[in-house]
Amino acid sequence: MGGNTVRRTARAETPEQLLTGRRQPRPSQLDPYKAHLDKRWAEGSTNAIDLHTELQDLGYHGSYQTISDYLRPRRRLRIRVVAPAPPGVRQVTGWMMRHPEHLGDKRRHQFTAVLAKCPELTALHGHVRTFAEILTTRSGQHLKDWITATRTENLPGLHTFTNGLEKDWDAVVQGLTTCWNSGPVEGRVNHIKMIKSQVFGRAKLPLLRKRVLLTAAGNKGTPQP
Repeated sequence: MGGNTVRRTARAETPEQLLTGRRQPRPSQLDPYKAHLDKRWAEGSTNAIDLHTELQDLGYHGSYQTISDYLRPRRRLRIRVVAPAPPGVRQVTGWMMRHPEHLGDKRRHQFTAVLAKCPELTALHGHVRTFAEILTTRSGQHLKDWITATRTENLPGLHTFTNGLEKDWDAVVQGLTTCWNSGPVEGRVNHIKMIKSQVFGRAKLPLLRKRVLLTAAGNKGTPQP
């Protein structure tokens, strides 16, 4: 620090007396119009070209670049509002396949907004809910009427599903009308696979067989849901 700087600092009575030199802002042709620019910016007019035209009508003879430089700090501080991303296919599918009572208020409103923008999706949702009712109430006698109703809609994915149902019609109807199903068998198969994965690489067939038989005997008296 030079001697002149030390003496100037020691003699200054207020901080403003130190604001001299090259950093001191110089007078500009824009100074008389800065209040107008501030007002127009607050009103939402942020286009420098339009503001330059307005100031020229008010008597400004400076350049467009001067206005742009004055507004640049404001543009950097301006918060960009980004709209939330729309729900994806998997998210909408999950809402459609879930029971309406299990959807929260927020998700229900989002789902309703999506359906309002897509008539095809609204029709699909109606058919899905009807099929869910047939499935849960075991009213397979109404399945034929449901298939007939779905084929009146332009829903190729649902048409493929109904074609698959008709290929094994008798089994599908029996599954949707009687209380018999392969659920217990599938559960036992999955349980055996779980035991196998637990002892994989650490036990041979005799131990695996013993574990399967013991767990089966232990669950024999467990009431089925």
